[in-house]
Amino acid sequence: MALRLIDADGVEALTMRKLAAALDANPMSLYHHVPNKDAVLRGVAERVGSQFRTPEQGDVSWQGRLRQLAVDFRALAHRHPKLMQYSFARADYIQPEDPFWRGLTETLAAAGLPAPEIPRVAATLCAVFTGLLVSELTGALQRWTTLPPGPVGPDGEEAYDSSADEIDTMFSCALDAAIAGVESHPARA
Repeated sequence: MALRLIDADGVEALTMRKLAAALDANPMSLYHHVPNKDAVLRGVAERVGSQFRTPEQGDVSWQGRLRQLAVDFRALAHRHPKLMQYSFARADYIQPEDPFWRGLTETLAAAGLPAPEIPRVAATLCAVFTGLLVSELTGALQRWTTLPPGPVGPDGEEAYDSSADEIDTMFSCALDAAIAGVESHPARA
């Protein structure tokens, strides 16, 4: 129920009172199960994060697995954009036991990175993906694509409207760059 309220109105609009009303419960009774709103949000984020499924290793290259991880992570962010914007702003939104982190670190190991480098590269990739997704979810990325390449001339320039396909292409280009970065990592075996 909390996730439905967040998806509809955002994290800021969620209150213990609203959650209790949606559950047809006394607001004070919620505190027997969770200490506060932050605990509710952590629980909702954990539940959403548990929906993430890592791709099967099978015959897929590490590059293909990394691509699938990022695409699936993006799809999850698009299913719950308001929760994900909130979660991405928290330093603890990814935990070592999260399926995404496990899949990412296993993929980087398959890429031949030495064990001490894996957390650093994984953290960098998380920062790249979440930064890109926050920009996309907030509409900033779409707006930035409409900015002229330089100062506007005296006759002005037409505003450019980016399409969803263009945003998909931009995400794919960023993913290609991330894969190329891992491929060229100096410590890679």
